[in-house]
Amino acid sequence: MLIPTTKNVKTITDMREDALGLLELVQKNGLAYIFHRSQPKAVLMNIEDFVALQNAAEDLEDYMAVQELKKEPRGKGIPIEEIAKKYGL
Repeated sequence: MLIPTTKNVKTITDMREDALGLLELVQKNGLAYIFHRSQPKAVLMNIEDFVALQNAAEDLEDYMAVQELKKEPRGKGIPIEEIAKKYGL
C-alpha cells in the first residue's frame, strides 16, 4: 500500500504518544507515513519489506554494472587450454 490513507498516516505526536501502536500498525500494513504539520516527513517500513527493497536495489545496481561492463572491449582473450597448460591443470 503506497498511497497515504487514513489507515497508514500518523503524526509525530502519534509516534511520540504510542510508539508500540505505531510499530504494530507498520507490521500490519507494511508501512506508515509520518506527517509533521500536514507535511510528509518519513516512512516507517517493516523489516521484511525493507530487506526485500534493499535486495532489489542491490540487484538493480548489479544489473546496471553488468550492462556497463558489456560495453567494454573484451580484447583477444586466451584459450582455456593455454591457461591450463601454463598452470599445469
